[in-house]
Amino acid sequence: MKDWEEIADWYNEKQGDTGDLWHRALIDPVLLRVVGTSRGKEILDLGCGNGYLSRKLARSGAKVTAVDSSQRMIRNARAHDPNGSLGISYVCCDARRMAVIPSSKFDLVFGNMSLMDIGDAEGAVKEVSRVLRSGGRFVASISHPCFDVMSNSRWIAEKRMGSPPVVYRQVTGYRKSFSEKVPWNSSQNRKSYTESYHRPLNWYARVFRNCGMAITKLEEPAPTREFIEEEQKEQGDFDGVGFLEVPLHLVIEAVKL
Repeated sequence: MKDWEEIADWYNEKQGDTGDLWHRALIDPVLLRVVGTSRGKEILDLGCGNGYLSRKLARSGAKVTAVDSSQRMIRNARAHDPNGSLGISYVCCDARRMAVIPSSKFDLVFGNMSLMDIGDAEGAVKEVSRVLRSGGRFVASISHPCFDVMSNSRWIAEKRMGSPPVVYRQVTGYRKSFSEKVPWNSSQNRKSYTESYHRPLNWYARVFRNCGMAITKLEEPAPTREFIEEEQKEQGDFDGVGFLEVPLHLVIEAVKL
């Protein structure tokens, strides 16, 4: 988790209090729809980052515990609510070993684009199952295992005279689990890298089942108008269009049996 510690301040600025474009206008609307009504519920934010969603749910009446393995991420999250008026409990610990958190405590655990960044994700899911109450839910957004296979996947754009562009997704190496360093433009002078993990869809089904949870929803976020317009301003004609055809993210809901 050293990589995330090093870019925590940049990431905090990037996410702010509403999330960056990709979160705010692509991933979060579906994630929050699946999360549903939060008032009065005990909720754990797994891999909270700068805590912007923890704060959003706390303002909606949830009792939130925010967990991250990066001390600097937790520090930055606290700084957004220096007086603690939202009542969020912050815990710096490994997702695989949340020993300070009692079993069967939460109605809901959610992980927003964090599960695929955890090396021992199976261990993390076991801990999620432990801290959930019977009938509690785990909602996780991840990179879509079928279509976003890191460097093994890419867009192919075909521009046709007098017609809208046709965009395809090329994927290889889907079946094999592997990790890869993901680049971030955290400064003008250099790139920073964090480790991310590709696992095929059946890996998630098996692990949830083995941890006593049943998958009850699969949602594939589609881009909002804001996302498409902003991506096209930044990147050109083709960016954003492909998301209308091929989803690069997946939201999973699993219920503890």
